[in-house]
Amino acid sequence: MQHYLNYIDGQWKDAAGQLLVNNPATGQVYASIAQADISDADLAMAAARRCVESGALSDVRPAQRTTWLLKAAEAIRAVADAGALVACRENGKSLNDAYDEFNEAARYFEYYAGLADKIEGISVPLGKDYIDFTQYVPMGVSVQIVPWNFPVSICARSLAPALAAGNAVVIKSPELSPLAMTILVKAIETAGFPKGAINLLCGKGSDVGRHLVQHQFCNQIVFTGSVQTGQSILKDAAERATPSVMELGGKSAAIAFADVNLDQLIASVKVGIFFNAGQVCSAMSRLIIQQSRYDQVKQAVVALAQSLCPGPGEHNPEITPVISQQQQQRILAMIEQARAEGAQVLCGGIAVDGPGYFVLPTVIEATPEMQIANEEVFGPVLVIMPFEEEAEAIRIANGTDFGLVAGVFGEGLSQTLNVANQLRGGQVFINEWFAGGIETPFGGVGLSGFGREKGQEAIYSYVQTRNIGIRLSTA
Repeated sequence: MQHYLNYIDGQWKDAAGQLLVNNPATGQVYASIAQADISDADLAMAAARRCVESGALSDVRPAQRTTWLLKAAEAIRAVADAGALVACRENGKSLNDAYDEFNEAARYFEYYAGLADKIEGISVPLGKDYIDFTQYVPMGVSVQIVPWNFPVSICARSLAPALAAGNAVVIKSPELSPLAMTILVKAIETAGFPKGAINLLCGKGSDVGRHLVQHQFCNQIVFTGSVQTGQSILKDAAERATPSVMELGGKSAAIAFADVNLDQLIASVKVGIFFNAGQVCSAMSRLIIQQSRYDQVKQAVVALAQSLCPGPGEHNPEITPVISQQQQQRILAMIEQARAEGAQVLCGGIAVDGPGYFVLPTVIEATPEMQIANEEVFGPVLVIMPFEEEAEAIRIANGTDFGLVAGVFGEGLSQTLNVANQLRGGQVFINEWFAGGIETPFGGVGLSGFGREKGQEAIYSYVQTRNIGIRLSTA
């Protein structure tokens, strides 16, 4: 059984304890990783602080950071095959999706390499006796807590812009799927970033994670994960007024109008809720269908769900396992609660016999007030509901405390765009779920969090504005 290490101050280090990592497709232990403790966290934070104070990242010409980022992108692509196999086995996702995740990580480094030398301030006119200008300066030490569903790409999503802006980073990897992140960081290590610029720890969120966000050297917190954990982190952040970027999940809805292209919609349902076993914060977890097409769409969605075959990720199945037995039991409990409230489980709703943590693709007919229509399941569970008029659809879609993404499907551009402008969410898709890319800003409102990742806008989450005013001497 392979054992993985933490990366602190430019060295790979073991720890006194270890965490065991299961393969979700089998339920068996796959590998182990060094379990960081508070002392390891202190070493990582001190290393990052030294890097910041040395100016090794922030004082160089930005073009040098561009060079490092591009070298990192090349190195990440070189390990994509080996890394994908590890990600597939520790996370349960399909081998193809794991490979794509490494390539997406490389794209983040390429994208932000192009922005590293374009973080430009402005000149402010104050009259002939003054010179006034702004600078964008790095935050300092960025603490980044990464979730288990897409650890490689989400790590790169925040790490790349942080480095591009000149910050040192301490990353806390998820206990359930930390292994592929070590392969990512080993690749980035070869790019030549200064010592202490990147630190990677695997430890318990309840002790190591909390210690990092409370640390006196922490200048910024970036977190992707559950609402409850995010709220706890924000309470700690408030003690020191630490700037934070929070992406906390969602209960995202798609509205399908009577003139929807059915094939286009079903293709989006497949990727929107059943990709990665529904373990996607921006998943299409609710589908609101106009009454005149409701029965037809319902039948097509159920047929799609019943056609998807589960299997281990190495076989590239259409349905992969969920991350853990605990997550599987949570999903099944939410489905049973929906039944108890009177919802109709049209298909799925049960675990798959045999090894691993599988849940069959599930479609549930519910009403807007039910728990299943309001709380994030984080599994392959789609809730469908009918509507008559446009205003009703918008009210249902906006009727939860979340606001991450939303979608509209229909042939009429005026109607779909008008509805998109009324939906509560940081990103709205029209006629294709996940229509964006790394170039498009991503983030939520309400319980889905605040701040933006991805796109050019994200770089400004990693800098602060400094204004310098100069009074010129006069004769």
